[in-house]
Amino acid sequence: MAAKRSKRYRKAAEAHDRNAALGVEQAIAFVKARASAKFDETVDIAIKLNIDAKQADQLVRGSLSLPHGIGKSMRVIAFAEGEMAEAAKAAGAVEVGGQALVDKIAGGWMEFDVAVAHPSMMRFVGKLGKVLGPKGLMPSPKSGTVTDKVPEAVGEFAAGKLEFRNDKEGNVHMVAGKASFDQDKLVENVQAAVRHIKSIRPQAVRGEYIVGVHLSSTMGPGVKVSYQSEPSAAAN
Repeated sequence: MAAKRSKRYRKAAEAHDRNAALGVEQAIAFVKARASAKFDETVDIAIKLNIDAKQADQLVRGSLSLPHGIGKSMRVIAFAEGEMAEAAKAAGAVEVGGQALVDKIAGGWMEFDVAVAHPSMMRFVGKLGKVLGPKGLMPSPKSGTVTDKVPEAVGEFAAGKLEFRNDKEGNVHMVAGKASFDQDKLVENVQAAVRHIKSIRPQAVRGEYIVGVHLSSTMGPGVKVSYQSEPSAAAN
């Protein structure tokens, strides 16, 4: 059964033909104007890709720092030991450790948004695959969360660097910022996100790659974006 929508949501949705695509500036204006909750709503990007999510050579995964951040800090943990662990803690990690941290998470503790690991720690972290994998929290070299430079990665992710991966339907979801952001900042964040996804197109993908882009706020309706008019990665 479809979720019951609020009167505010329905009124906002009726103000625009959802089949009609808007330029990114218009789309952002639409989303901002309809983000009227009592809290600062998050603006989300949903990018539909023409990929086969069952094929390893067509998966889309990585990390990205948007030009103007996302309007929130992230809780980052680090699997590291010794001086590296101390440096990671100083860089903003909420928890650091090796086997003891693995055991803590295996016991049910999940109060973090990003997990960063030094390659030497993966012999411990690998045991958490069934716990972290389904939640999209398993450290990976492709997303920049398995790295020799743990303190630097902790600092970047704590400041709002995004980690993303396609879902089983071939969609990539990312945060573009907050509805309170200036129009121009949200526009630049959205453009940067789309350009980045374009730039990491898997070589195995044939035909059209990006099928659609939609924007929405936490409580507001989605709007289709005319992404074809956006600058390509090659143009920058």
